Formats: sequence, structure tokens, C-alpha cells
Amino acid sequence: MFRISSKLALLAASLAPALITLLAFPALAQQAQPTAPQKNLPSIIVTEAKTRPMTDRVIATGTIRPIEEIYIQPLVDGLSIRSVDADVGDEVKQDAVLATLNDDSLILQKSQLEANRAKAEAGVAQYKAQVIEAEANLADAIRQRDRTRKLGQNGTSSQSQVEQTQAQVEVAEARLNAAKQAVSVGEADVKVVDAQIKDVDLNLARTGVKSPVDGVVTAKNARIGAIAAGAGEPLFTIIKDGAIELVADLSETDIQKVKLGQKAIITIAGGTRKIEGKVRIVSPSVDATTRLGAVHIVVDDESGARSGMYGSAEIVITETTALALPLSAVTTAPSGSVTRKVDGDTVKQVKIETGIQDGGFIQIVSGIAEGDRVVAKAGAFVRDGDKINPVLPGSKAGADKAEADRAPPAAVSN
Repeated sequence: MFRISSKLALLAASLAPALITLLAFPALAQQAQPTAPQKNLPSIIVTEAKTRPMTDRVIATGTIRPIEEIYIQPLVDGLSIRSVDADVGDEVKQDAVLATLNDDSLILQKSQLEANRAKAEAGVAQYKAQVIEAEANLADAIRQRDRTRKLGQNGTSSQSQVEQTQAQVEVAEARLNAAKQAVSVGEADVKVVDAQIKDVDLNLARTGVKSPVDGVVTAKNARIGAIAAGAGEPLFTIIKDGAIELVADLSETDIQKVKLGQKAIITIAGGTRKIEGKVRIVSPSVDATTRLGAVHIVVDDESGARSGMYGSAEIVITETTALALPLSAVTTAPSGSVTRKVDGDTVKQVKIETGIQDGGFIQIVSGIAEGDRVVAKAGAFVRDGDKINPVLPGSKAGADKAEADRAPPAAVSN
């Protein structure tokens, strides 16, 4: 009993100074009481609205094709091919000979026509001699008639003799006219033969199959010894001036934005090189079934692109500098587009008007100002009026937050 009483006395003695201090300084007693822990705000990554260069573009895909493809056919039928002077890939100039046809039969035909011409000219000479003879006979008949008329006036010649000499004059005139007509016919025959000779000369000139334009040979069907025919497949196919274009189909919405002369950046499938082009044709109609319209974009022939390749093009509609936000910060609803603006530590949902889209950014026409902060991910679990701890992407807290978002969830232990 004595031992317990002594222990209580010692405990009272040790606590006495503390009790005296608490009674003397009640403020210190209040500070000593534990405070309630404050609620931690969620860290949310925010981004600022900034002015940046923006480009409105339309993406189109299609096939590289020649702007103008020329089919070379023989202009003379039935002749065999003697030689082939061009091959696929050759660059040819206008009037360059691509193949030569065998001209032996044409040369023989020309020789025959030249002989016929000589014969026709001889006939014309003979007819002209007959004209001279007929003119002499006519003059003699006229003199006989005139003499007989004088004699008839003196009573020496009878009326029947006068009429007879007049008939001889008329016969001589008829023979002269016939001779002149024979000369005309002979001269016409000569002209016909001359025309035939010119036709043969033209065919002889056409035995050289020539290119009508400058260009690049893309196909060759000519074979030595084959019979050339204008109705068959072309001997050669040429891309005029080597000019090619990308023919792409656009939706009825996108094709309304495209105008002639707009710049385009073309990429060939499987390649990384950017090729500059220009819109050459915009189809005036849209297919009623597919709702697509064709756009023709000229491709630089030095680009290395080839006809038949598949490619895509970014047609530049307009270029501007405007206020923009990342696409992830904007939510599109039937009532319009909204973003979650951060005012201090409070989230406010703001309705905005958007414009063109360029990559991962979208133009902000109205609703927020430059420098305003918004929730970077519109899908984040925050609502209008929520309190958050805004974190900029470039800060250490933002890096830690992004790393935490990427980290896999911790395994739950049993």
C-alpha cells in the first residue's frame, strides 16, 4: 500500500508543471490540440490557349495518271514493220521516227503511176496535134465556103454548092471542138495520175512512224516483221511532255473547298518525299451514287513519280495565324463545342466557336482569350464548378502526373 501511494505521488509531481502551464496559458493548450486534415485537390493537367500558324487542308488519295496520253498508230495499212527505233522509257521529240515500215510496194506503185503519167502526157500531145489539124481544116473549109459564095453571087456557082461548103465548115468546127475536148480529157488524166503519185509520196513519207509530240514512251507493241494496221492496238503509247497528275476522289463536302490553282503536297505510297503539286481540274459534277467528285493535281515530272502509282495529297485550302487549342481540350456536342476553362482552381465549362482543324489543334474563334487555361483532356473526370490543382505540362508536377497516368495500376494484394 505504501509502495502504490509513493508511485502516485511521484506521478502527480511529474504532471504538476504541465498542468500549471496549461492552466496559466490556455492559448497554448488550444494550439496543442490536433487540427483536422485538409482535403487534397486532384492534380489536373491544363493547357493554355495560344496563337499559332494554322493550315486548313483537305486530304485526298488517288492514282498517278498521264495528263494526256498519245496513241501512235500507223498511217499506212498493210505494210510490214522494217525497223523499231524507240523503246519504253525513251524521251522522244516531235517528229522523231519511232518505227519504219517497208516501202517496197509503194515504190513499185509509184513507178507504175509515173509510167501512166508519161502515157497520159503523150496522149495529150497527140490530142493537141489533132487540134492543130482540125484548126487547119476549119480554116480551109471557111475559105472554100467564102469562095463559093462569091461565085454564087456572080452566077457561076449554084446554091447547092454554097450550102455544101457551109456544111463542111460546120463539120470542121465540130472536129476542132472534139479535139480540144480530147486535150482537156488528156490533161485531166495527167492530173489524176499526178494526184495518185502525190498520194504514194505521202504514204512513202508515212512509212516513218513519227511522234506527233514531245514525250516519254510508256508502251511499245511494234514488232519487226509484223503487219501494221491502223485498226489494231497502237504501236506506241506516249505521255505528252511527260506530264502526270494525281487523280483523286473527294467527298461532296471537301470538293466544295477546292479551287483551281491551290497548292498541294503529294506523297507517293511507300515513300516519304514530299512533292509539290497544283490543282489543275476540279470536277464540275459529283457521282450520284458514290457522292464523290474527281480532282486533278499536276505532279512535277522530275519528282520520280510514275503513272499507275498510288499517292495521297494534302490540298492547302487556306493558311492563317489564329488562337488554337489541342483537340483533346475540346468537346463537341449537338449544341456546340465546349471546353473546361480553369479560373484559379475552379473549373468552368465554356461554350466556344471553332474554326479550321490543323493536325492535333483546332482554331478557337470565340469563347476564350489567349493565355486562358483549360483542362488539357476534355474527357477528364471534372465537372463545372469542381476544384482542382492545375498543373502545366512542362512543370515537374505535370511530368509526374503524366508518368502516373501512364503507369499501370498496382496489383491488389490479398
